[in-house]
Amino acid sequence: MSKAIFSHLESPRIVLRHFRDADLPSFLAYRNDPEIARYQSWESLNEQEAHTFVQEQKTLQPGVPGAWFQLAIELKETGRLVGDCGLKVHQQDTQQAEIGFTLSRDYQSKGLASETVSCLLDYAFIQLALHRIIAVTDCQNAPCVALLERLGLRREGHFLQNVWFKGMWGDEYLYAILKDEWLQKRDEHSHK
Repeated sequence: MSKAIFSHLESPRIVLRHFRDADLPSFLAYRNDPEIARYQSWESLNEQEAHTFVQEQKTLQPGVPGAWFQLAIELKETGRLVGDCGLKVHQQDTQQAEIGFTLSRDYQSKGLASETVSCLLDYAFIQLALHRIIAVTDCQNAPCVALLERLGLRREGHFLQNVWFKGMWGDEYLYAILKDEWLQKRDEHSHK
């Protein structure tokens, strides 16, 4: 795995970067939106929790086994924080990782999540040289399911009532993609 210091990642409309102190108001706003928290493990965040999160994430580097590395999603056009995404290398197998993402409600359904996940997969497979990436989502989160499938991730598992989630048992899907599969899909799109 590459030991290069993380700086930032760019795609046509977004920059994935470390969090900054100035991100706090936007971060608090979308993390406290009940619609955004609906399929997330958290309900809300107070200002101190958000501040602690931002401070912790500002200096972290990717690839630490067992630790989530959260990136701020900045819209290039405005410089505004519009969400965050994360990568967690598995504790036991450092060739595999999990990804996750959250976008502010105002920036959903615009293709930004797809752009974010594509950028994150490129980084994980090319720079970090990982072998396999997974994503886990609530079965009821139809937009997330559609996005993962559109990007070519394969549904490998359907877990029934496997997680106690917001006062009830929830079902989850597990999606995965291998490095070779992602790079092949990427090459096919670049030749169109």
